[in-house]
Amino acid sequence: MKIIISLIVLIILFAVGLTLGTQNDQSVHVNYLLAQGDYRLSSLLAIIFVAGFVVGWIVFGFVLLRLRMKNSGLRKKVERQHKELEELRALPIKD
Repeated sequence: MKIIISLIVLIILFAVGLTLGTQNDQSVHVNYLLAQGDYRLSSLLAIIFVAGFVVGWIVFGFVLLRLRMKNSGLRKKVERQHKELEELRALPIKD
């Protein structure tokens, strides 16, 4: 069900982007750090959107990787503590 909803949202976003792209066909002059150029507004919007999407996924990937590594370390710690607890429970009780 989540996949279907995600797919519908993606199709709607694509349709909105396509509509905006067809409406914004004028040329804009862009001065960026190393050079300058004239680009169609729709192309510029698409490039910026895709670049932001890619950067977002890269950041998300690094955060997810860090969390998985931390989770793995915590699981090992819990396993060590579980073993220690079992060893302590196996010891005879001294009066």
